[in-house]
Amino acid sequence: MVTTPVTSITFEEYLTYDDGNDFHYELVDGKLELMNPPTIEHFLIAKFIEQLLDAEIKRCNSTWLCFRESGVRTGRNKSRLTDLCVVTLEQARELLNASAVFESPPLLIVEVVSPESVKRDYRYKRSEYAALEVPEYWIVDPLETKVSVLLLEDGFYEETVFTANHQIVSRTFPELRIAVEQIFTVGNLNQERRD
Repeated sequence: MVTTPVTSITFEEYLTYDDGNDFHYELVDGKLELMNPPTIEHFLIAKFIEQLLDAEIKRCNSTWLCFRESGVRTGRNKSRLTDLCVVTLEQARELLNASAVFESPPLLIVEVVSPESVKRDYRYKRSEYAALEVPEYWIVDPLETKVSVLLLEDGFYEETVFTANHQIVSRTFPELRIAVEQIFTVGNLNQERRD
């Protein structure tokens, strides 16, 4: 069993923390929380959405950037790892030679739900991202085959759930055309792949 070597850590210490392993941690109230390696399905879905968003950013000739597994500071001694986040070029420039933990709200955060992250993605990250004023948050849930798009309205998220062949409606990417089933098909290696 792996034990976390430190019991309490500040945000500043977290930015340079290295235990000599390739483990990924989130910082929650000054404590390191080990993140389990994602499943292949999780990786495939995150990669597909990243490629989709990258293509849309390029198509729109935008100066935004999409990053996988970057951090977002959500409290004094709290930092979450996102599956995907879209930020401005200016936000990325601020961290060019520093740990990729954004302290200003990304334009969009996407989390892909795993069996052990259900409560974290639906409850904790939802409230933390709203408090940080992240304008749009997607919860991509292969367990329930649905995508919840949360849009910030007066400090709280208004949620719309998309399933099956419904097209996701995004405020950040209003011209994006993708059906929910396309996202989950890419994560299923039992079906014949066409890419």
